[in-house]
Amino acid sequence: MADVARLAQVSPQTVSRVLNDYAFIRPDTRDRVLQAIDVLDYRPNQAARTLATSRSRTIGVVATDYLSYGPAAALWGVERAAGEAGYGVSIVSLRESNHRAFTEAMQRLVGQSVEGIVMIAPQDQSTHEVFDAFDNVPVVTLSSFETGEHKPIMLDSAEGSRIATRHLVELGHTVIAHLSGPPRFTVSEERVRGWREVLAETGLAAPEPVVGDWTAESGYLVGRELAADRHVTAVYAANDRMAQGLLLALHEAGRRVPQDVSVVGFDDVPEAAYMIPPLTTVRQDFAALGRRCIEAVLALIGNEPRLEPDPLVPTLVVRESSGPAPR
Repeated sequence: MADVARLAQVSPQTVSRVLNDYAFIRPDTRDRVLQAIDVLDYRPNQAARTLATSRSRTIGVVATDYLSYGPAAALWGVERAAGEAGYGVSIVSLRESNHRAFTEAMQRLVGQSVEGIVMIAPQDQSTHEVFDAFDNVPVVTLSSFETGEHKPIMLDSAEGSRIATRHLVELGHTVIAHLSGPPRFTVSEERVRGWREVLAETGLAAPEPVVGDWTAESGYLVGRELAADRHVTAVYAANDRMAQGLLLALHEAGRRVPQDVSVVGFDDVPEAAYMIPPLTTVRQDFAALGRRCIEAVLALIGNEPRLEPDPLVPTLVVRESSGPAPR
């Protein structure tokens, strides 16, 4: 920094102010400093800055299954929004979601002096309790419990399910099965709830959901059960990967989509438009979700009033996999 100051003919304090984007620096002074930084290829020492300012300007992210489209897209949205706000991101990935794994992840991030943490991971009550043990670090979750300190910043999964189920009801289907995600996931439970509510409103029976694990393989395996049930004329799958496996199971069973069975997914993965047939699905805005997470965690870091916006509402994308109920 002293070298930069000498070349720009300013004080080291002025260099520091330019680096920290102080608003009252004269434009010509700022330009000289930035030019000197470029000439000398100067890079601030982040560890030293953290010690000097007690600010790491880093957000921690705890993620699980981030190779799947939903978590990966949410992670991308969070990282992009953090960068736009001038923050870096430190990511800890989990092999499993339990109390010990969450505790170790929180300890690792707190040890890095992160200023806040975003959770992109399914949680149950035991992992929820971990947050209270680290109450000196602001935490924002993408999906959690409906009540309590850590209210989620999330998309409205229940409303997305209502939209998908209403679409099938309006097409005349009366036996609509649900291929759900694993139990204890808030997202799974919310999507089951939305599906059941629409069936109840329209006087239709709600069979027990067929449970998958978010993978295409599970969609295929349980899809063979659904394909064998000739009463089922429509299936709403809790994500597109399971819907993809379901489509293969229906094809192998000789059941045409959508002439015999309509299929609707959730997420709108990039491949959804290129499945056979192209998949009707519920689209989520993960970029907006990422921005909301960062806005919320920065508000907590700044001791501002907690942001609790209404959940984002997904939209239905209608393609060829859904059609009128067979007569």
